Amino acid sequence: MNEKKSREQAIEELTLMLLYLNRFPESSEYGSKFMEPSWKGYDFDTLGKLEEQELLFQPDKSKICYLSEEGKVRARKLLEKYNLADKDLMERFEFRNIRQDEVDQAIAIEQICFPPNEACSPKDMAERVAAAPELFLVAVDKSTGRIAGFLNGLSTKECQFRDEFFTDASLYDPDGKHIMLLGLDVIPEYRRQGLAREIVYQYCRREREKGRDMLHLTCLANKVKMYKKFGFVDRGIANSSWGKEEWHEMTCSV
Repeated sequence: MNEKKSREQAIEELTLMLLYLNRFPESSEYGSKFMEPSWKGYDFDTLGKLEEQELLFQPDKSKICYLSEEGKVRARKLLEKYNLADKDLMERFEFRNIRQDEVDQAIAIEQICFPPNEACSPKDMAERVAAAPELFLVAVDKSTGRIAGFLNGLSTKECQFRDEFFTDASLYDPDGKHIMLLGLDVIPEYRRQGLAREIVYQYCRREREKGRDMLHLTCLANKVKMYKKFGFVDRGIANSSWGKEEWHEMTCSV
């Protein structure tokens, strides 16, 4: 027999699911830019009850709120219960460091995602994985066991991006507070699903916990808008001639 719910319970569940589905990746003065706030344009009493259950947090005098980790878990369970959405990215993918036996996958994905003049060479990719596997974050499709996308970089004490980071893994300094990001790769069949954004956010959270200060990257002009949505700031034209292209340098405080 189907469980009957009160009107109040139904409103609470619907509100929690809507807050989860409508969260967005914008910076906020009230907390980390990676907390994914939601607009709180819902019944105030319901929001108050959810906050009492520690499922969300409402900053004073703000039009936004944040779901707690428990709130996100509860929302995902509700979506699955009512068959209202596909599985959450965290359920579909495993996010972790790359393994040495996955080098060939990373090399193949790089060649798919970047044109020859921009792609990391197989030799450089292998050396990068060997030197700093903990600075690769891979998203592994749990249904296939294969890498769907990854983000990689090298930590350093340097504060400006230079092209040598692409080709010289010996520049890696494990104690460096800055990370030079060297490639965000997502296989075409996994694009437009929010995976690239999730990889970047997972990477930022992880490196913040390690005490890093800043992420740096270079990108072409047509990617500037995307990285701004991820929390990066455009610093203008980079001092880079990689692939004989004009690049923008972008940074993100973690």
